[in-house]
Amino acid sequence: MIEREGLFSKNIHLRPSTLEDCSFFIEWEKDPAVTRFLSISDDRSYEEIVKEYEDRLGDHTQAQFTICLNGEKRPIGRIHISRIDSHCDSLDLTRIYIGDQTEKGKGYGREALELALAYGFGTLHAERMTLDYFTGNELAASLYRKTGFMDEGVMRHATKKNGIYADLHLMSILREEYFAENRQQ
Repeated sequence: MIEREGLFSKNIHLRPSTLEDCSFFIEWEKDPAVTRFLSISDDRSYEEIVKEYEDRLGDHTQAQFTICLNGEKRPIGRIHISRIDSHCDSLDLTRIYIGDQTEKGKGYGREALELALAYGFGTLHAERMTLDYFTGNELAASLYRKTGFMDEGVMRHATKKNGIYADLHLMSILREEYFAENRQQ
């Protein structure tokens, strides 16, 4: 689905995730600074991450990417796209984060989001892309709005984290909105 080399922007590139990346994912996904607003339970194990990674490999409705700095192989973050639906031309940006705390706050998350949008609307020819965020994650909400996502509403008790239900705010962007926004830049 993606070129073997990946997708590149000014500072970062996305490449297909590998089994070796799972050792970074477990480290990051044990860090409350990373997972505070993700529906990842605190007791998640390395074996669970590997199984999840392997299960997604053969599933054409999902794509897994690792975020790296240009010129480096070392991962700094992760993207998971799910619900790729070629009939309805839609997909969901299910998980996107910069896990390496030394690389946070440098704009790499926005670059990764923009690459994911280009992939979805360009390569996959999506008509609609969705994502959601936890109540209270205003930093993410602001980023999503700046990249063209529109609020759709609140999905009450739509996820569970550590056994506790949480609301998710649903956002979407349509193909015409994405291309109108990117022509203005």
